[in-house]
Amino acid sequence: MLKRERHELIMRQINLHNRVLTTDLVELLQVSEDTIRRDLQELCDHQKLLKVHGGALSRSYQSAYDDDAIYAREAKIAIAKKTISLIKDGMVILTGGGTTIIELVKQLPVNLRATFFTISPFVAIELAKYDGIEVILIGGIFSKNSKVTFGGHVISQLAGINADLCLIGTSAIHPENGLTDTDWEINQLKKAMFQCARKVAILCISEKLNITLRLKVAGLESIHHLITELLPSDDILNTYRSKGLNIS
Repeated sequence: MLKRERHELIMRQINLHNRVLTTDLVELLQVSEDTIRRDLQELCDHQKLLKVHGGALSRSYQSAYDDDAIYAREAKIAIAKKTISLIKDGMVILTGGGTTIIELVKQLPVNLRATFFTISPFVAIELAKYDGIEVILIGGIFSKNSKVTFGGHVISQLAGINADLCLIGTSAIHPENGLTDTDWEINQLKKAMFQCARKVAILCISEKLNITLRLKVAGLESIHHLITELLPSDDILNTYRSKGLNIS
């Protein structure tokens, strides 16, 4: 495989999953770890990604306020607009982090009155712009990679929340394998979030459909709504619909 082809594939993985592990890229591309490290360094030097210990991060994931850096932003805006229909006055809502959730917050009705719990400081800052929204940022250890709070203290606080709706982005979803991720700590955090809401909505660009990563978060039976930028009638969504998910 040519270097240009490796770089293209690495960037696709970064854009889809926000982060990649060097070990996963070695397995995927069937090249040495040294080759992957050099590739990541070169892409970092060209400001395509952010190189971190053990892998790399998407620049858009780190630059929540840089609209030009957000991957698939139009698709995420479309998802955000669809999600608004699930949010009503008086609700208690729990959110994860990420650029799709931030796009959702930007689309909220100006006069909305609700309570939002979030693990993301970026999301909390956007929510604070609304007069009628009470914002509760769940504190804990701050993940420099995912830009959310995590750890036992966060999970303990989540246990005391009984939200009407939990809104979470995802790195991957599959009809048989459910919701999966690559980060152990974030994986445990998402599991806890699933337990403290009456309904769960997954916000997911279509490129992340039918993908399975290393760590399972939850089966599809734990998810109530799947929201993508596609038309609900799109054939790729039929399997998810057959599993009982409400498709938007």
